[in-house]
Amino acid sequence: MKIAILDMYNNVANEGMRCILHAIQAVEAAEGVALPYTVFNVRADNQLPDLSFDAYISTGGPGIPLPLGEDWEVPYFELIDAIFEHNLTQDSKKHLFLICHSFQLVAGHLHLGTISKRKSTSFGIFPIHRTDDGLTEPLFAALPEPFYAVDSRDYQLTEPKMAEFDAKGAALLCLEKIRPHVDLERAVMAIRFTNEIIGTQFHPEADDEGMLRYFLLDEKRTQIISNYGQAKYDEMVTYLKDPNKIALTESVILPGFLRNAIREITLA
Repeated sequence: MKIAILDMYNNVANEGMRCILHAIQAVEAAEGVALPYTVFNVRADNQLPDLSFDAYISTGGPGIPLPLGEDWEVPYFELIDAIFEHNLTQDSKKHLFLICHSFQLVAGHLHLGTISKRKSTSFGIFPIHRTDDGLTEPLFAALPEPFYAVDSRDYQLTEPKMAEFDAKGAALLCLEKIRPHVDLERAVMAIRFTNEIIGTQFHPEADDEGMLRYFLLDEKRTQIISNYGQAKYDEMVTYLKDPNKIALTESVILPGFLRNAIREITLA
């Protein structure tokens, strides 16, 4: 199974790529199958794959998840549309996972809701709540309700247009944490677009061990405490040490997507 990784980080340093590659390598070792991958630097170098790959992972990234007239945007959305179209007309399906920035871009492209800037940055490890469709989503079956995930974003998808969901056969799977004291609509946190295409507004690739090492660096610790306070930093470190928080989420969602793709491609 050939994997294309759509690097949407725009050359900004991050932990996401390391986590994605770790997930691929973990599944490769556990399943005893080769999972060759190619990384395409979409935003910085306008690199995009063709349709010869079996699975695609489109990463998170910084910036505004709205069309801005940049060179990579038209070919990126042409690729996304081509994957959807291919799956409608071909027996051998293409599998696609969309993370955070990519999730917002594609949800907006498909007119599934409103993409807007948050009043403040969402940064931390938060509970993710499943909808009725989310409770029956096989990819989330091994997770508790709620489950915990890393959330890091300045933008959000809200006001889901359920008529568009129904027309496209999409399912709204998750919403952000319940905030009874905040009079704002909860963001959509995961969508099953089709049988082969799924996306999350949170970061399912984030791993506890690597992120804990990252957060314990003096520079990063100082930055988080300066921006979000000591209590937020202490909470995140505690959650990173809890095997039932993001360690569980990391072991279930993206590896599960890869295993499903392997199984369906093998059976095709």
